[in-house]
Amino acid sequence: MYSVILSYLHRSTSDLSSRLQYDQEVTTYSPDGRVFQVEYAEKASEKAGTAIGIRCVDGVVLGVEKTIISKLLKPGANKRIEATDLYSAVVVSGFVPDGRSLANEAREAAAEYLDRYGSHIPGRILSDRIASRVHTATIYWYERPFGCTLLLSTYDEEDGPSLYLIRPSGVCTRQFAAAIGRHRQGAKTELEKIKFDQITCVEAVKLIAMTMYKLHDDVKDKPFELELSWQCRETNYKVVPVPASIAEPAIAAAQEARRRELMEDSDDDDDE
Repeated sequence: MYSVILSYLHRSTSDLSSRLQYDQEVTTYSPDGRVFQVEYAEKASEKAGTAIGIRCVDGVVLGVEKTIISKLLKPGANKRIEATDLYSAVVVSGFVPDGRSLANEAREAAAEYLDRYGSHIPGRILSDRIASRVHTATIYWYERPFGCTLLLSTYDEEDGPSLYLIRPSGVCTRQFAAAIGRHRQGAKTELEKIKFDQITCVEAVKLIAMTMYKLHDDVKDKPFELELSWQCRETNYKVVPVPASIAEPAIAAAQEARRRELMEDSDDDDDE
């Protein structure tokens, strides 16, 4: 038994020393092919507020959990969903300043494309340019990886409404739906139940609100404010906040459902 403990301690110490040896620079690979700096950036995005994106039959809906870290914050301010063009927007999970920096670069790329070609930048091109910039930060010693994961909502005439997921490594994927942040696993379980050839943007707003409040832990997690944005036929596919007439009833229904669930759990505990 003693030898087993010593072996475990030796292995743990060896793993730690190996990590400390190979995590000093982003250009250094560990012997097993890992880049620890990129993994640290992934961890930063995984511990932040949850964000969900759904591509529907009539557009794309984005929702993000804005943690209320202080009572002094003004409700509705400090937006986490940022428009990068009339027909594109990003939502960030992770280190917010990094996300805003990437949003600014996306705006510059969209403005440059519009100025040069006279049309709005297609989603696949914008996503590739953002992903390339993110990847660039992982290959030069004088930079560090961006500590955030992005969801990019776009629309163009060729591809229609699209949703892209961009990771700190620079990997970019086009998706029907995606969830990032601390409750991403639970959110993915809910998203996998969606029939993407049927769901509308209004239904997606309700689903995102229900999922956010269902996964929120009132004990471990801080209070949050749900920010919702969409681009759909009703808006001519321009990025705008979800109207209060749709967002508020959806949030109220989600809060009520969560309250009933907690009451049922409390009653079950009392019965035991």
